[in-house]
Amino acid sequence: MKENVIKEKSFMFAVRIVKLCQFLNEQKKEFVLSKQLLRSGTSVGAMIRESEYAESKADFNHKMAIAQKEINETIYWLELLFATNYLNKEQFESINTDAIEIIKLITSIIKTSKSKMSN
Repeated sequence: MKENVIKEKSFMFAVRIVKLCQFLNEQKKEFVLSKQLLRSGTSVGAMIRESEYAESKADFNHKMAIAQKEINETIYWLELLFATNYLNKEQFESINTDAIEIIKLITSIIKTSKSKMSN
C-alpha cells in the first residue's frame, strides 16, 4: 500500500499535541488555552482521515480546506502559548516546525487537487 505522508504526519502531530496538552495541564496548570490547542491540533488529522472517503473531489477539497484552517488555528494557539511563557523557545520551535510542514503539505494537496479539477 502506498504511504500517505500527510495522514502519517498529521497523526503523529496529534499525538504530540495530546502529550503537550498533558504537560500543560500537569506541569503548568494551564487548562484554557491547552483545551483549544487540543481541539484544533487533533482535528487536523481527523479531517484528513475524513477526506480519504470524500464523496467527490469538491468534498475532498472542502475537508482538506477545513484541515488547513485547523492547522492554522493550532499555530495561533502555539504562538500564544509561547508568547505567554507556557512554552519555551525550544518546545515551541519543535512543534511549530511540524505544524508549518503540515500546513505546507495541505496547501500543496489542495492546489494540486484544484488544478486537476479544472483540467
